[in-house]
Amino acid sequence: MFTTPIILEEKTDYMKHDRLTKKLIQEFFEEFIEGFSPELYPYIDFSKVTFLEQEVYLDYINGRRKEIDILAEVKLNHQDKILHIHTEAQSIHEDDFPERMYLYFSYLYAKHRKPIQPIAVLSYTREKEEPTQFQINTPTQNVLQFNFLQLHLTKKKWKEYIQSDNPAVAALLSQMGYEEHERA
Repeated sequence: MFTTPIILEEKTDYMKHDRLTKKLIQEFFEEFIEGFSPELYPYIDFSKVTFLEQEVYLDYINGRRKEIDILAEVKLNHQDKILHIHTEAQSIHEDDFPERMYLYFSYLYAKHRKPIQPIAVLSYTREKEEPTQFQINTPTQNVLQFNFLQLHLTKKKWKEYIQSDNPAVAALLSQMGYEEHERA
């Protein structure tokens, strides 16, 4: 006799959740880019992907040490150019997250002097739209505008991805947006 399994949800351990998301992105990096950054995908030679050693950023103002999640070095197709792809997994809302993305970008660029494509992977629920840029302005000038790609999983519609055979998409499907009546 077949019985229906019962799945009990536990409270999320945010650090564990971020670590698992990072591992998934590293293991299925090509599939992750293909599934969620299709405009970037054709430019990358995936036979030449290197994950750089865990970068540490020291926030001297706040006295904190931060580790950058994923930094991949890729070769661009048909070009003799290198691109760094910085991916940051974020499972809780932080008001200063766009600024932190900029600080990481600045640190990485100062250290490596390579072009960087920053990507934020957000997996928390929040009604308000999250910013995808950090700005510094004076009364007379927009001094800086830093932009990053954002994959806000809970804002993605799972029905648009359910037919995909992409393992990265399949693994992140449960974090995508769904109605309460669709919940398994």
